[in-house]
This record gives sequence, structure tokens and C-alpha cells, in this order.
Amino acid sequence: MKISRWISTRSVFLVTGALSIILVTSCAKKPASKQPEELVVLCGNSFVQPVEQLCSEFRAKTGIAMTSTVAGSEDFLPLVKTGRKGDILITHDPYLDYVRDANALADHVQVGFVAPVLAVQPGNPKGIRSIQDLAQPGLRVALTDPQYSTCGEMVLTLLTKKGIKDAVMANVGNRLTKGHSALGTFLKTQVVDAAILWNGVAHTFKDSLEIVKIPYEYDQETRVHIIALSYSKRPDALKKFMEFARSRGPEVFAAYGYVK
Repeated sequence: MKISRWISTRSVFLVTGALSIILVTSCAKKPASKQPEELVVLCGNSFVQPVEQLCSEFRAKTGIAMTSTVAGSEDFLPLVKTGRKGDILITHDPYLDYVRDANALADHVQVGFVAPVLAVQPGNPKGIRSIQDLAQPGLRVALTDPQYSTCGEMVLTLLTKKGIKDAVMANVGNRLTKGHSALGTFLKTQVVDAAILWNGVAHTFKDSLEIVKIPYEYDQETRVHIIALSYSKRPDALKKFMEFARSRGPEVFAAYGYVK
């Protein structure tokens, strides 16, 4: 009886030991799962179309996935300062300086310019030829809010310099917008007679508006940048994208109207 129990107990230990060896061997042979490469793009809301094309071309060429989040540059800045999100930021001046000041700048490429353009209804039925014409009584005008918009700041400075700020702002009324796409929609739906918006956004709505050719009278140039963020955890994929952006980015952005 004791011998049987000893054999039974010994058998249990042998089986248990064999299972342990199998499990250990199995675990040792199982390769660690590798996360697929994916770059996260923080895309300023004025640059959606060229960014979509650039990312699509890069994905097709390299197989590296791209995910975009769209918002205002001012909305992304706190995330960049704390290193909490994104591998790439696509924005305009002066945000390159802000990223550098936050020690988050790894690399950057200038891919074009944003410039305010005067846009009117197709055929220009109100006969608007200059920014001064926006002061005509009764004209319906829309602008971006200088509190949120670099373009809005530039326009307000120019209107003040010309001495027509009060007259133009009376025609704007409550049509100060945070983003530029709303201005294109205003023109498309004939809510306004004229608006001043970024060139690239006007290009997006080119079938619904007409750009009045006027001299560039603003005190500053506003460049568009693709910025590599230094806290990215995908440095190899990021380097490949920046090389691609350096060779292809300016051409893509020019095709969407981001020129002076």
C-alpha cells in the first residue's frame, strides 16, 4: 500500500514537472508581439487637404500608418509643451518658435506660406477692388477673430493702419469666426459679400468664390511648417517622414494654394 502511494505521488511530481517544462519552453519560444509603426499627426485645421495627400503618399511608399488629429494650433500647443501627444505638428508661424521654446523641436521643414486673401462672391457683383472697399456701408463682411487667429490679427492691424477698422468691423457685426472654413461656407451659401481668409482655405472653396488680386500689404510673412516633435517614440519612422516631407511637401502645399 505504501509502495503504491509512493509510486502515485512520484507520478504526480513527474507529470507536474513535465508540464512545467512544457510551459516554460512554450513561453520561451513565444515571440514578443511588436506594435505596428504608426505616426500621429497634429494637423492645424487650415491644412487638412495637403496633409491628407502627403500622408497618403507616404503610407503608400513606406507602409507606415499615419493618424491625424485636426484642431487649431493653439489647441495643440499645451499637448506639445507637456509631451503628451503626437509625433508631428503641422502649423504656421509663430508656432515653430513656441515648439522650440518648449524644447520639443527635433526637426522642421518649411512647405509654403499662408497669406490672407480677399475673397468675394463669384463674378464680384459688389465690385470690390481693394480692402478699402470693405468699409462701404451695408456690405456684408466676415473675418477671423484676432483673439484666436493669426490671420485675424494681421487683418485687424492692416485695417487700423488704413484708418478703416471701425467702418469694416461695423460691416462684420457678429461674423467673426474662430476658423477659416466657416468663412468659405459663408461665401458658398451667400451669407456674406466678402471675407478675408487664408489662401489655402480659399483654394478649398475655389468653386464658390473669387479672389480679388490685390498687393500684399501685410507687415509679416507667415510660413507653414511640418515639425518633428522631439518626444516621439518612433524616431526611425519620423525621420523617414521628414525626409519625405522635405522632398515632396513644398510641391503638395503649392498645389493647394499655400503660396504668397
